[in-house]
Amino acid sequence: MTELPFFVYGTLLPGEHNHDRFLKGRTSDERPAVLPDALLYEGPGYPYATGGDGTVHGALVTAAPGAYPELLALLDGLEQYLGPGHPRNLYERVARPALPASPGSARTGPAGPVRAWVYLAAPAIARSLAAGGTPVPGGDWLTRRPPPARRTP
Repeated sequence: MTELPFFVYGTLLPGEHNHDRFLKGRTSDERPAVLPDALLYEGPGYPYATGGDGTVHGALVTAAPGAYPELLALLDGLEQYLGPGHPRNLYERVARPALPASPGSARTGPAGPVRAWVYLAAPAIARSLAAGGTPVPGGDWLTRRPPPARRTP
């Protein structure tokens, strides 16, 4: 199997609750990127991406040398991916082009496309989301909620 980077867009992003649990110490590079031709929907505490007429913001994550098999197995388990087209898949792992942010750019200005693994909602879930799901405005999971309240001393 080709060792592709991963495009992550939800709880695996830096600062989110699964980042350190699954990615810390297993990656050699993490950089902002976008997934074109995709939509992002709210899920039960985590998002779903589907194909569509939009853009999803996230990050391209490259496995550290020697860590790819472990990282792939961990992410397949987290995303409840049991194999191509498996009826119990929560997500399908598919290879799609992602666009890394240009050097010196915070989140915009795509560089050339990079083929990456991305976990998209399994077909039955994608149909349900298209029929009545709640889109994440702007396709950016990190902007879906207000910033934490300021603490007063």
